Amino acid sequence: MTYEEHLDEVTTLITEKYGADDAAAISMVMRAQADDFFSGHDDDPSICTLERAHRDAKIVFKKYK
Repeated sequence: MTYEEHLDEVTTLITEKYGADDAAAISMVMRAQADDFFSGHDDDPSICTLERAHRDAKIVFKKYK
């Protein structure tokens, strides 16, 4: 998946797995992105996988909720 698709997937997983509403999930992902959490993903799109999205969603939710 592309970098943008990965961010969308992480956002969706946060809403589905952790019960956050859309606005909160988007805010968490945007804050993580501003902190360069996803900078490696942008540099190496091969790490933008569904498995990685699940791990990233967990980390982002715990850190930015």
